[in-house]
Amino acid sequence: MHISRAAHPRTDHHTRDIVDQAIAALPKVGLRRAAEFLAAMNVAPDVAVRTLCYPHRRRTS
Repeated sequence: MHISRAAHPRTDHHTRDIVDQAIAALPKVGLRRAAEFLAAMNVAPDVAVRTLCYPHRRRTS
């Protein structure tokens, strides 16, 4: 049984804000620099990969 991501609302607003900054900068700075930014901000590697490489898997709530 697959549980929808919507069933788990986001609680880490700080990480959400950092991820939003990386996504906004992506067209200008590129994938590598966005990834470096997320790493420097201590965003978990699985979150960074999902955010940058698989945007359709990103939580939106």
